[in-house]
Amino acid sequence: MIHIRNTPLLAVALAAALAACGREAPQPAAPQAPAATEGAPATAAAEAASHDFAIGGLQATALKNGGLTVHNDNSVFGVGLTPDEVAGVLSAARLPTDALPLSVQPLLVRDGGRVMLFDTGAGRFMGEGAGTLGAALQAAGVEPAQVTDVFISHAHGDHVGGLLDAQGALAFPNATVHISQTEWEDLQAQAKGPDEWAAKVAAAVVPAVAPKLSTFAPDAELVPGLVRAVPTPGHTPGHVSFRIGRDAQTLLYVGDVVHHPVVSVQRPQWTLQWDRDAAAGAAQRTRLLEELAGSGERVYAVHFPFPGLGRIQRGAAGQLAWVAE
Repeated sequence: MIHIRNTPLLAVALAAALAACGREAPQPAAPQAPAATEGAPATAAAEAASHDFAIGGLQATALKNGGLTVHNDNSVFGVGLTPDEVAGVLSAARLPTDALPLSVQPLLVRDGGRVMLFDTGAGRFMGEGAGTLGAALQAAGVEPAQVTDVFISHAHGDHVGGLLDAQGALAFPNATVHISQTEWEDLQAQAKGPDEWAAKVAAAVVPAVAPKLSTFAPDAELVPGLVRAVPTPGHTPGHVSFRIGRDAQTLLYVGDVVHHPVVSVQRPQWTLQWDRDAAAGAAQRTRLLEELAGSGERVYAVHFPFPGLGRIQRGAAGQLAWVAE
């Protein structure tokens, strides 16, 4: 469990969201809360509130919702290792070695009158002015009332908090909210759990969402010929990814199977503090990354650098790598 100190609200909310479901096994030493991302973004893509692309004939948009920075102290990535071991992987990729920045970007997909949102960020629970999903939707030309379906990968606060608006009402009043049965049960349990921040989010979200809820089995076809759930448990018990698209023109929305474009991809076996089941999370990362490297399927990674779109490829030496579009 992450213990929160005097850090900016964005980092507090995201750290709590990502740590909301503690492991069932004994916990490692509690890490510090990550600091909020600061400074001007380095690229024009990072500055944009939204990024349009296509999935075959579907119109898709990455929606920028915030970010956080995790210190390289083995409290989150590489638990049980040393900062030097993590720094070696980062340095080889020509990245800074003191911290690991992460992004947060829900995905919007439109198919005629169907407007589908995949995860929602942490919304008002990120702190005043920090959750930018509303602005990103506006930049994409979509009003909240136009969203017809919301698909939730898992029940952590940085994925479900945005289901509510600033007043605590449904942010997407006309949308059906799709979540796996296991994750819905887990979200209800969080409302009565020991983590204060997770309990606060869950206690607000559960009663508001219940009338609009549609639960599903982990491998269900959710929109015939268009959206299918892919079971990817480990990070949480009922975590799912979503395969979006028709025929061979598909994209896999991987949720929180992976978090960092270098460490998660090149060292999937390393323990991640945020995984409910560390061994299952590592095995799931390893399996899915190998599968994606073999298939070449496009990937949407929620926490990779914005817009989180690319593929997993294998280099000449056999090492896996994230190749952004």
